[in-house]
Amino acid sequence: MPVLFSRRVLLAGAMLACLTGGAAAQTAVKFSLDFKFEGPSAPFLVAIDKGYFKQEGLDVTIDSAAGSLEPINRVAAGTYDMGFGDINSLIKFRDANPQNQIKAVFMVYNKPAFSIVGRKSRGVSKPKDLEGKKLGAPAPDGAYAQWPIFVQANGIDASKVTIENVGFPVREPMLQSGQVDAITGFSFSSFINLKSMNVPVDDIVVMLMADYGVNLYGNAIIVSQKFAAEKPEAVKGFLRAFIKGLRDTVQSPEAAVDSVLKRNDVAKKDAELERLKIALRDNIVTDEVKKNGWGAVDQARFTGAIDQIALTYKFKGDKPKPADIFDASFLPGAADRKF
Repeated sequence: MPVLFSRRVLLAGAMLACLTGGAAAQTAVKFSLDFKFEGPSAPFLVAIDKGYFKQEGLDVTIDSAAGSLEPINRVAAGTYDMGFGDINSLIKFRDANPQNQIKAVFMVYNKPAFSIVGRKSRGVSKPKDLEGKKLGAPAPDGAYAQWPIFVQANGIDASKVTIENVGFPVREPMLQSGQVDAITGFSFSSFINLKSMNVPVDDIVVMLMADYGVNLYGNAIIVSQKFAAEKPEAVKGFLRAFIKGLRDTVQSPEAAVDSVLKRNDVAKKDAELERLKIALRDNIVTDEVKKNGWGAVDQARFTGAIDQIALTYKFKGDKPKPADIFDASFLPGAADRKF
């Protein structure tokens, strides 16, 4: 009996050591979203709530932000390890800050949500209608960053458009009240916000820039150079877990949106569910994703996107190549990324 008891004690001790060792081995990952906890953030939050990050040995914390430029600045400053930001803004940031080579590692918005949102009652139905009108645009807005490309692609005389720098919280209210005639923003956010303010749906005009000559990619998961170099397996594990959360979200957005609601007390389920479904339909589950799988970029398309950015942005250094911006080495294998 003493021998058996001793063995049991040793076994229990070994199990406890494994458990506590496992807990101690959890790698902390501080992650920044691009905006508030809203419908489109569901895949990240589902991955937390279902324990997918934990299964990869990761202790992930996710914070909201005030626009798709903020996660880039946060990751660049080292206050966050990874983030979710606009890859086009990342391209410009890297050019302006060559010493801080953040990279994108997973393309989420295969088709960007950048939009001009106007109202028919304000005389805005198509791009050229913006001439002679007032456009409300938050300075750090990812959609506004593409305004020069949108102008060129649609033959707009930008000198005839009055740009008013507005804050994110007042952007849609100003369009609702008629203080501006149109706004820049992400399609799913601005449309749902205006609808919730009782602006008639048939009065809202959403011009998705991707449908008007702006041939770019959108928001991607980004990682700091330091974190990627020191903890490459954590980055790979993060992406594996995220794909699981993304698959669950696509399969059941109605369930996935609950992960958003538990973190946003003022959010309404109907609004966030519609916002999520728009993002899935227009930005995440595209024909390219159905063909090639989640997360990667098409090299020819991305090269063309960088060329288009160069039409309205003068690079201080050499024009980057796709591999300079997007590191595909952290992606799971093609079979694991199939749609």
